[in-house]
Amino acid sequence: MLTYAPVSEAGGVGKTTTAATLAVSHARAGHDVLAIDMDTQNGSLTYLFGPEYDRGDPDIDNLVRHLVGRPKGSFHELTHEVEAGVELIPSHNMLEDLHEFLLNEKQQAGKLGESYSMYHQLHRVLRDANVRDEYDVLIVDSAGKAGPILYNALVAVRNVVIPFEATAKGQESIDGLDDLVDGLEANIGVDVGVLAIVPLGYKNTRDQREVLGGLRDQGFPVPVVIGERSSLMEGCWKQQCSPYAYVEKHRDRKREYELDTLDQFDELARHLEHEVGLEPAEVTA
Repeated sequence: MLTYAPVSEAGGVGKTTTAATLAVSHARAGHDVLAIDMDTQNGSLTYLFGPEYDRGDPDIDNLVRHLVGRPKGSFHELTHEVEAGVELIPSHNMLEDLHEFLLNEKQQAGKLGESYSMYHQLHRVLRDANVRDEYDVLIVDSAGKAGPILYNALVAVRNVVIPFEATAKGQESIDGLDDLVDGLEANIGVDVGVLAIVPLGYKNTRDQREVLGGLRDQGFPVPVVIGERSSLMEGCWKQQCSPYAYVEKHRDRKREYELDTLDQFDELARHLEHEVGLEPAEVTA
């Protein structure tokens, strides 16, 4: 099974769009895909795919209830089938209070003399739901900053894909993420691998070439380099769909550079699948 979280400490680099695009690419290749939205921001997978769902309803069953052992239904009832057959577990406003909920559970467990890891709860939920047996690909889109949401995501998936702006600021975000992963590995004993770094908005300037060269010199995998595609990505958010659906349904004419971009995301998805020996079943045109 291929499992990963698109992660970036820097905001606005295209983390959620990357997650959505890759999820659809995996599904178009015939794989069963589960995407989990653990981002507390409104500009998240839940908004982009637009399922009929009220993330502010306090009475509805949601992932947080399952993480703290108080579900209102089965795990699989949380899923919504969205574009290209991707199954999505939407975000919920309760995620904003996840740290407090988990801390309460830890304190209760301590009073009973039981051990409790705040950062292994998503892993537990996915294991109990036999997610590995039912899906080929799991993508968790989480908060970018250190905390229980990100830690739960990383413990569950053990791999990251890093959308990246090829600037000095982007380099700092990768260095910060590297420190975060090292700390997680040291404190929790979980190994986290980098499957790919994905430069987005690349304009091939001298400074960008130096940053990109530096990443490759450090041994980071950079399977594709994606150019400036702001109109395509902005269109996706406006129409609440992936770039594939946007080009196919909302463009009055095909633009070769946008088709090339979709080909690059397909190449990236195949690279990620190959890393775990997951072969494409079929390709949807």
